[in-house]
Amino acid sequence: MFKIFQSKNKPGVIPEEIKLDYQRIPKHIAIIMDGNGRWAKERNLPRTMGHKAGVETIRPIVKECSRLGVKCLTLYAFSTENWKRPQDEVEAIMNLLVQYLAKEFDELNKNNVVINSIGDIGKLPEQCRIELGKAYEKTKNNTGLTLNLALNYGGRDELLHAFKGIIKDINEGKISESEVDEQTIADHLFTAGMPDPDIIIRPSGELRLSNFLLWQCAYSEFWFSDIKWPDFKTDDLHRAIYDYQMRDRRFGKVK
Repeated sequence: MFKIFQSKNKPGVIPEEIKLDYQRIPKHIAIIMDGNGRWAKERNLPRTMGHKAGVETIRPIVKECSRLGVKCLTLYAFSTENWKRPQDEVEAIMNLLVQYLAKEFDELNKNNVVINSIGDIGKLPEQCRIELGKAYEKTKNNTGLTLNLALNYGGRDELLHAFKGIIKDINEGKISESEVDEQTIADHLFTAGMPDPDIIIRPSGELRLSNFLLWQCAYSEFWFSDIKWPDFKTDDLHRAIYDYQMRDRRFGKVK
């Protein structure tokens, strides 16, 4: 378990203890935004208040990733399994998504961010689909950070979707079975055209992937901490990136 790093520094100011190498900033950071419900429970608040606090955490993290030059930031917002939660909690999360897009769109667009989504969004409420579509269409030509909101996303579901797409292409004669390779699979994933995540961050103390980016994480670095997502600060992001930069990534090779 990694030690949680806390600092009194203002967002955007790298603590003196942390010296980031700006030439080795991860191209793709993925975060499992976990711990909202437990954060609320500790404060005797409804779980929905934890999700609201979690949404507020997104703003400074997106802003800092953009400032650091991160190319992709993928946030695990709602999994294929999350539909099993109480109906009022699911509805609250969906409403928060719509509110977030409406509230943050202008700022994200001004900062050259592409607002994208990954997952089977066809099963989301209509208003969510409309807002996601509008946000993407208006920002798709931006050239800065790509913000991927993983919604109704599951790693196994993504692979199933990819395999069905490949089978369809084979049956239609677009490719032959012998041509199918790892790149073919990657090209049929929701993240097609994006680099695999260099680092996957999971706050809240849980030590598992929870069906997140199963194909893409083959050589990702993992960073876990006990801090819950609503309390996750830019200082914690800096610590995760610093720890990432201290690791020796060999991708199966010998240096």
